Amino acid sequence: MFAAILASIVFSVASPFFATAGNAETIARNSTELMLAGLGMTLLLAMGSIDVSIGILMGLAAIAVAHALLASVAPALALLVGPAAGACLGLLTGIVIVLGRVPAIVGTLGLLGIYRMGIFAILGGQWLSGLPVGLTELLSTAVFGLPLSVIVIALAYFVIWVALRRTPYGPHLLSIGNAEEKARLSGVPVTRVMLFTFVISGALTGLAASFYVANYRNVEMAIGSTLALDAIAAVVLGGTSIMGGRCSLLGTALGVILLRILQNGLLLMGVPSLWQPVVTGALLIGVLALDMPLSRLGELKMKWMSR
Repeated sequence: MFAAILASIVFSVASPFFATAGNAETIARNSTELMLAGLGMTLLLAMGSIDVSIGILMGLAAIAVAHALLASVAPALALLVGPAAGACLGLLTGIVIVLGRVPAIVGTLGLLGIYRMGIFAILGGQWLSGLPVGLTELLSTAVFGLPLSVIVIALAYFVIWVALRRTPYGPHLLSIGNAEEKARLSGVPVTRVMLFTFVISGALTGLAASFYVANYRNVEMAIGSTLALDAIAAVVLGGTSIMGGRCSLLGTALGVILLRILQNGLLLMGVPSLWQPVVTGALLIGVLALDMPLSRLGELKMKWMSR
């Protein structure tokens, strides 16, 4: 939170366009897909896994949502097409990683290439543009004084928070992240939990696809190209360990906000958008450089205290 406030102060001084209601709305709108995808990535990293294909997964789910709208499907049903498609793709990812015993980074890199070719084959090099406004209007509808989009994101966070804090899923997930084989020997249904987590991550990314279509009303070839990097950076900035066993949903939300503030502020200062992945990558490397030694110190402390 302090970092986000400090960045906001710096950019407010550096650019007269930063501290405006319109720019705040832009930052919020640009954060919606990353908020949802980051929530799924939080679960995966806490489990000691990862999915670098989520950007392309979002693209495929967005195509499904777009075709639903073009087929005159009711906006409320079109909204659900995204998470349904994402859940199916997440299950496929889980089958490859969990049942196929393929390392997550290798398996999801392979799926990224396959999914990317799928987008090219479906779109044929063309954009889906000028989509109907029904989904946009639905998510903009005020409910209790708040846009429906805000309520949907808040509900998603609340459901995951309850699952982590009030059900066996949370302890099982973190125990797998700490030591998968020990969790298995302790009676944790490791395979089921891991498959379920990939499905949930896929569904959340698919929901992000529905938000993307509502926000931009088009689907282009390069959709989601930086989503995985942004999601990993935001989650790690928020305090979730990339080694597994530790996560923070609030930290993820703050990490998303900080990342989008930095990207928006740099753009207003005249830094080309092509440099955004460089900034994000540098942040990720810096946080990991600090996190891994601290995690190691924590492990040594626990071993010393257990003597």
